[in-house]
Amino acid sequence: MKIVCIIPARYQSSRFPGKPLVDICGKPMIQRVYEQVTKVKEFSEIYVATDDERIRQVCEEKNIKVLMTRNDHPVHVCRLQEVSEKINADYYVCVCGDEPLIDPETIRAILPQPNERKYYVRSLMRDFSDPAEVIDPANIKVTTTPEGDCIGLSRSPIPFPYKTVLFKYQKVVGVECFTKEALDFFAVTPKGPIEKIEDIALLRYLEHGKPINYKKVSTVALSVDTPRDLEKVICIIKETEK
Repeated sequence: MKIVCIIPARYQSSRFPGKPLVDICGKPMIQRVYEQVTKVKEFSEIYVATDDERIRQVCEEKNIKVLMTRNDHPVHVCRLQEVSEKINADYYVCVCGDEPLIDPETIRAILPQPNERKYYVRSLMRDFSDPAEVIDPANIKVTTTPEGDCIGLSRSPIPFPYKTVLFKYQKVVGVECFTKEALDFFAVTPKGPIEKIEDIALLRYLEHGKPINYKKVSTVALSVDTPRDLEKVICIIKETEK
């Protein structure tokens, strides 16, 4: 089974321009993500996928395999689909380029297992550890069935605590696994109305009846969506690298 890992990285982030190249304790963020991914030995190949020459140059300086992609992709899944046209694989694992704290065991949790039911798209989720994260729209919340099949995705806290507060909210972790079929479906399917409102790419699957499975993991992974997130990540890495 060939499993390829793709790390999408774009420079022009609306909330944090240039974030793949921000310095985190002496290394650009994209290098930290790549180094974590290389610890997962099940990957046949690992690539950074970008449309920016500055990111390409840094990757080549750090001996990171990099693929240049078009600059008009609206979301990362479209960039992955372009890569799937160039690189053949059974599964494509996406590790977001803004997850410098992601650990190899967390990534490994998403890999397909022998005799496991085949899934279309899989992602990871974890419990929120900080109540402030729950109300932050940058953090995507997820609800699932007991088997992990996705019921809903939202930037708002879901479910609404109407009858009880005795539950934990679940946060999407920036690791996803796609079949080629799933990537091709996404590329030719228009946005639905909820995706347009929420601006969550994977809602395209739910709105068209395609299943997404979420696996729960225990991790301290924190995506860097804003400069405020970067401050938190730097503090954590300083503590772990003492």
